[in-house]
Amino acid sequence: MSRLDPSVLDLDYAAEADRIAARLRQIVARDLHRRGLVVAISGGIDSTTCAALAVRALGPERVFCLILPERDSSDDSAVRANILAEHLGVRVHTHDIAPALAAIGCYEARDNAVRTVLPGYGEGWKFKIVIAGGAQGLINRFRIVAEDPAGERHEKDLPLEAYLTIVAATNFKQRIRKTLEYFHADRLNYAVTGTPNRLEYDQGFFVKNGDGSADVKPIAHLYKSQVYAMARHLGVPERVTSATPTTDTYSLAQGQDEFYFALPYAQMDLALWALNHGLPASELAGALGVSEAQAQAVYDDIQAKRRTTAYLHRPPVLVEPVTELPGH
Repeated sequence: MSRLDPSVLDLDYAAEADRIAARLRQIVARDLHRRGLVVAISGGIDSTTCAALAVRALGPERVFCLILPERDSSDDSAVRANILAEHLGVRVHTHDIAPALAAIGCYEARDNAVRTVLPGYGEGWKFKIVIAGGAQGLINRFRIVAEDPAGERHEKDLPLEAYLTIVAATNFKQRIRKTLEYFHADRLNYAVTGTPNRLEYDQGFFVKNGDGSADVKPIAHLYKSQVYAMARHLGVPERVTSATPTTDTYSLAQGQDEFYFALPYAQMDLALWALNHGLPASELAGALGVSEAQAQAVYDDIQAKRRTTAYLHRPPVLVEPVTELPGH
């Protein structure tokens, strides 16, 4: 019997909420010299928890929330985001980014890339990208799963060029959203809040200069399971805390474990915690009910993602140090 179980992630959430709120007050006022925080809320648990912590730290009058839907966004995401904004009592502004994305060529570039694999793809189709291989100890590969207007499913392996083009095009979504966040931050003299949890931050599940860009990231040290527990502690409406994590990026509903992670978030949290604490794959295997080889494959996938996404964490590289700058 493994001693590794979800209880290793238990926290004193009252104390942790107070600690994060105190740090946010210090960071915003003393470090960043800003008057408040901008939080883009998607209706997902991470942005929800960040918004609730921002209100706890600064009060609702110093938190400005944005809802930024586009063509592929779930209608339910905006509903949950509005429920949250009303619950927190914050100012909120909705801005449909679809026209900007269309003008910049996001949808056209994406659809052209999809048609290189599925020539019949067009109006009325939906699709998503899924990942396969990593959890089995194989090289990760990407597949496209599409549904035509008649409801028939189509699946194809994605060649690298098509995959990269689709991802590059969809990354416009995160970068346009961040542009709007900084517009409002600049006009209000606020700071921009980044919303990744520890699993996403560690594994590079963010877009550089998109959702990876921020002035402060309040929950990057919290595992996703802890983020859910924190939201419940903060009294976030159950309508929000019960939502299943999705990417909300593709037109066909897509779980984060389908697109990026080897396992559902609760198991990934446990695997990441175990690896971070030096536990052998055999112990993780016992906790997850899988073979030792499968557990080792999950460890290997975590390490591989750390290597391949290290670039996303890097600041701009200078040819030589500029030591006269404050803080360098």
